[in-house]
Amino acid sequence: MPCSRPIVEQAAAIRMTCCNPDVTGRADRAPAVVATDTSARMLAAVRHEKALAVRAGDLGIGTVLYLPKKAGVAAVREALASTIRETRTIPAIVALKNEAVFLVGRSGVETRAMRDLLLGKQSVKEGARRGAGGRRLPGVVALITGGAQGFGKGIAEELLREGACVALADINEDAGRAASAELGGRFGEGNVRFVQADVTDAASMESCVNTVAGAFGGIDMLVANAGVLKAGALDEMDEADFDLVTRVNYRGYYVCVQAVAPLMKLQHAYNPRHSMDIVQVNSKSGLAGSHRNFAYAGSKFGGIGLTQSFALELVPWNIRVNAVCPGNYFDGPLWSDPHRGLFVQYLKTGKVPGAKTVADVRAHYMAKVPMGRGCLPRDVARAILYVHEQEYETGQALPVTGGQVMLS
Repeated sequence: MPCSRPIVEQAAAIRMTCCNPDVTGRADRAPAVVATDTSARMLAAVRHEKALAVRAGDLGIGTVLYLPKKAGVAAVREALASTIRETRTIPAIVALKNEAVFLVGRSGVETRAMRDLLLGKQSVKEGARRGAGGRRLPGVVALITGGAQGFGKGIAEELLREGACVALADINEDAGRAASAELGGRFGEGNVRFVQADVTDAASMESCVNTVAGAFGGIDMLVANAGVLKAGALDEMDEADFDLVTRVNYRGYYVCVQAVAPLMKLQHAYNPRHSMDIVQVNSKSGLAGSHRNFAYAGSKFGGIGLTQSFALELVPWNIRVNAVCPGNYFDGPLWSDPHRGLFVQYLKTGKVPGAKTVADVRAHYMAKVPMGRGCLPRDVARAILYVHEQEYETGQALPVTGGQVMLS
């Protein structure tokens, strides 16, 4: 369930205060993960301040910041900053009596274990409090649209491997829950969250953002990956298919950025040194026209225009906006689905002259790549990591095509 906007603002304020170097005195502190719990059971468990402090100490959870009466964001930030400066520690629990409990940890696995301990469910699992271990994205929260399969799922795996917490947003609930369960089993259930969402619907994406912020305390990276493709020449494409491609690939990108930008701006207000990323997974078809594939190419060209424009608009809030432009992921469902994949579509529409089988179509496209293979999710993830770590870059479209498309 999504958190209310006031609770989201509290979570974001707590998370950004905990990594604000003006408060902590450390410029290298990774963002905390802040899990929000407003359930009646949790509120009952933290009702008494002294008992909570003793229990948290006995369980090895850490220190507690307890606010016994209703407090606004400014009051919570002031109390938290004062506590951090005085004690030189980050409270593990920030409790607003009768309102919300915020669990502060280094990962989603850690905050999940803390929650279970407070509710008497289990003891801390081995490794639950393990540090970042030199990974590149410790404490980073990434929202990936179209995250249930294909590039989206593969990108999620790579970001999780680097220490991020990942929210998979997808319209396909069954595939999304399956992907979340699989990745959670490998990287920790607390580090992965599935949220059913429709990128073409503003209310759906707003709810998604609030849900993710409630689970992890904010969003540092939006990977706008959701997309569809319908191939066909002018005399084959109907308006319904053209509108579908445009609505998901072009309008959907705008809807996602519009939904996440207010939260990112809020995070900047609470910690102006915190940098954030919006990365569109575009396509090589956004860099060069695509024969009998104008609907898709047009939507991707438009996506780069949005990327450059968003970059100019959002840079004052330390939000970088870039696109990565993958080549063809031949082994993914977009290409290889036996019923709706591009190999099947291109064979039916005659896009490859002389091709008689799916294998013929595949061989034709493989031969176009100088490096001799299709693009893989890890290639795209590495490009995303590059634009994340390259602080002096925004508004760019980075090819990941094996040399098939070269910028001049």
